[in-house]
Amino acid sequence: MLQIKPIISTLMRNKSGPILLLIQIILSVAIVANASFIINERIDLMARESGIAESEVFDFNVYNFDDSVDFSAQNTRDMQTVRDLPGVIAATTASMVPLSGGGWMSGFSVGDSEDTAKSTYAAIYYGDEQMLDSLGVTLIAGRNFYEEEIQLEIPDKANLAIVTAAFAKATWGDKPAVGQVMYAAGFGEQPVEVIGVIETLQGAWVDNDNLENSVILNVELAYPFTTFLVRAEEGTLTQLKEAIPTALHKDNINRVIRGFTLISEHRKEVYRDHELMATVLSMMVVLLLLITSLGLAGMVMFNIERRTKQIGTRRALGAKKRDIISFFLVENYIICIVGGVIGGLVAVQLGQQLMSLYSLPQLELIYPLLTVAGLIVLTTIAVILPARKAARISPAIATRSV
Repeated sequence: MLQIKPIISTLMRNKSGPILLLIQIILSVAIVANASFIINERIDLMARESGIAESEVFDFNVYNFDDSVDFSAQNTRDMQTVRDLPGVIAATTASMVPLSGGGWMSGFSVGDSEDTAKSTYAAIYYGDEQMLDSLGVTLIAGRNFYEEEIQLEIPDKANLAIVTAAFAKATWGDKPAVGQVMYAAGFGEQPVEVIGVIETLQGAWVDNDNLENSVILNVELAYPFTTFLVRAEEGTLTQLKEAIPTALHKDNINRVIRGFTLISEHRKEVYRDHELMATVLSMMVVLLLLITSLGLAGMVMFNIERRTKQIGTRRALGAKKRDIISFFLVENYIICIVGGVIGGLVAVQLGQQLMSLYSLPQLELIYPLLTVAGLIVLTTIAVILPARKAARISPAIATRSV
């Protein structure tokens, strides 16, 4: 029999210990539930698929110092040189690098009038017919650019686009995106026709709400500073870091070639803060749960010393060992459940504050419930050992006068 009323009466005789422990449980539930929610959110963010062959694609930069060079012609020669190197699958120039933290973004509008106009923001990739192969993305509708469709140097000459499925969904809903016409901000009245849809291509900013919205435009950029995207056989980056500068310097020595960073390395760098936050919060969760469990174990051990005579008397009156153990376990469950209910309410309120201050999603109720369940399991383990010790107290020793 649980004998809850005597247990509550025992707790009320010495209120300070249980109240302090109750406050600790309330704070633990509130903090651990929200911390676990944030950890899970960060892990989900870091696990998002970029759509790119991250272990095969790398970027490098070319800095030209000779103003007399025809950058368009130079760029064409450079691309062909890189594409001809052993191990290279595809190569292109690019306006930005995925998951790099910096790049181009613009709004694209659709609609027949100002009343029906709708704008969707997306990362802009300028590239040629090898852009899709260079990134390793998957074309799911329409087609790729043809070589003769690529415009040179001037971004606002772009008239064809390949968009991500996320951008197409946000812009046209369930309508087919291929064949649709849109207008890019800053391009004037130049219409841009969608000729293809790719499954996934993330932009440069992992914290941006439009990360999955990307648009590839048919423009090959040629500037004194040029970024190349290269897809090569996995494991060939080391040899290409030496081969590419050597090959390009044979054509023109007056430039600096640097970078050579895999997209997978960009991913690690751009998610570093998220990983750090998840690690720190995980350590805090473990520490809080450990402190709470030790607190309950300490209270039980203190109560055993304080109630030695009482426990011995109960044993002398016929209480079995399991009755003594269940007494302390039920005492633990009462404190955990009361603290868990109050802590769950505090967790929801704290979640509301975090949602308004830091634009976090709303805390799901499953997190406070799991936290309370976890605390009950941990504290049961923490309490069972000292409770078993109490059950072994000899009635003769416990009732002996000193």
